[in-house]
Amino acid sequence: MNIILNGRKVEIPPSWTDDTLLFLLREHFGLAGAKFGCGVGLCGACTVIVDGDAVRSCVTPISALEGAEVRTIEGLSDGDRLHPVQEAWLDQAVPQCGYCQAGQIMSAVALLEQTPAPSPEEIDTAMEGNLCRCGTYARIRAAIESAAVRA
Repeated sequence: MNIILNGRKVEIPPSWTDDTLLFLLREHFGLAGAKFGCGVGLCGACTVIVDGDAVRSCVTPISALEGAEVRTIEGLSDGDRLHPVQEAWLDQAVPQCGYCQAGQIMSAVALLEQTPAPSPEEIDTAMEGNLCRCGTYARIRAAIESAAVRA
C-alpha cells in the first residue's frame, strides 16, 4: 500500500497497516509534530490533513488510507519559508506550552484551504475539536483571521 506523505510517495509495509496514522507518522517516519493527546480523537493534538480534510490521526487506521495524500506540520513550510498560518501564529504569539499547536495549525490550514475567508463562526466550528489547555483561543482566532488576509 502507498500514501503520499508531505508530497512524497511512500510505501507502507503490510505489517504496519494495523497501526494508526499517528503511530505510523511518529514511530515509522520520525515525524513528531502530531502529538498523542487523548487517544480517542477528541483533543485535536494529533490533527493532520488527509486529502484536504483535518483528521485525528490517533483514530485513523492506516488501512483506510490507500493512495491518500497526508500532510503534517513538517510538510507545511517551503524550505525556510513558513506557511502563512505558521507566520500568523508567530505574529500573534499564539503558542504557550506548544503541545497542541501542530494540531491547531493543521486544522486552521484545512479550514483556510476550504474556506479562504471564514467568518468567526466558521472559525469556531472548524476549531472546536482542538483543545488548548493554555487557553489561547482568542489569539488562535486572530491568527486564523490574519492568515486569511495574507493568502
